[in-house]
Amino acid sequence: MTNRSLAMLFGAFALLAAPLARAESPAGKAGNEMEKKGNAEEKKADAEKAKGKQMQKKGEAVEDAGDKNGNKAQEEAGKKMKKKGKAMEKSGEAHHDAAEQMEKSGAEAEKAGAKAEKDAAKAKSDAKK
Repeated sequence: MTNRSLAMLFGAFALLAAPLARAESPAGKAGNEMEKKGNAEEKKADAEKAKGKQMQKKGEAVEDAGDKNGNKAQEEAGKKMKKKGKAMEKSGEAHHDAAEQMEKSGAEAEKAGAKAEKDAAKAKSDAKK
């Protein structure tokens, strides 16, 4: 069998198998959407955490420079920046936790939708008997 005929065979199979794929239930779709949104929120939260950490490090450096130079204003600015960075990092962690929960809820909703669909199919088959 040549590569071309093999490719045609697989192509025909794909065309015939495509209509057999089941449509996703509304609960499954909602669960998927919730999971995707949770993933996106997690990425945003991770970026926020990283930005907070970076600000903390920069604040630490500014504080140290102010301390070495005897510049109280610079030292205070560094402390303030460090504090703001820590708050931003904590906020990012809280957002990350909320996003993770959203993702889990989405997965649970998807599973519940699949189970309901399975139960409905079983009830339909039982009704035919």
